[in-house]
Amino acid sequence: MLSSLRYRYQTTEFDGYDVHYRTLRDRQQFEDIDGEAEALGISSATWPLFGVVWPAGEVLAHLMLNYDINKRKILEVGCGVGLASLVLNERLADITATDNHPSADAYLQHNVSLNNGRKIPFMRRNWDDCSLEIQAEFDLIIGSDLLYESSHAKSLSAFIERYALPTCEVVMIDGGRGHGGKFNKCMSALGYSHQQLKMADSVTLPDGYKGKINQFKRIS
Repeated sequence: MLSSLRYRYQTTEFDGYDVHYRTLRDRQQFEDIDGEAEALGISSATWPLFGVVWPAGEVLAHLMLNYDINKRKILEVGCGVGLASLVLNERLADITATDNHPSADAYLQHNVSLNNGRKIPFMRRNWDDCSLEIQAEFDLIIGSDLLYESSHAKSLSAFIERYALPTCEVVMIDGGRGHGGKFNKCMSALGYSHQQLKMADSVTLPDGYKGKINQFKRIS
């Protein structure tokens, strides 16, 4: 059976890096042949959201171009098609990606192949699944535009806590959906300090971006 999905292939120049990636052509796509997404609670309306690059995702990718990775073990949460992870992979960073969408890994690895990059380790995880035995191992955790609902603030911060080392830095690009303040309070309760960062002047913020660049740090 041939896929009915339509794609868009793009190339973005990141200060010397040409990063190639495939996204869904638009947010009207849907394909859940085996009902796997439905079983995870992903509706036809929300199914395509992972497969496009949102303005906050562009901001995160540009930020990671020159961010201090300093041999740190990095986790991208809600990676989608993995634009930020692709940039970090070009920098030979120790990057792992995670998303709950059943198609995210295939899309990520397809994009890795477009750039002739190293395979990016991927974990499919639900933020609320506490049944797995998890070893906290990351000292830099990143993500963009993840707070679609008020309840996501608590779920996301708890998820981060399960994977974060005692000394950890978290960079979250707020998509401007109104739940950032609650997330900031949850992170503060976990012992993180907070500050807002500004994008370098040389980078133009994408159209539609209304959020903030939030950096959280915790020192054990």
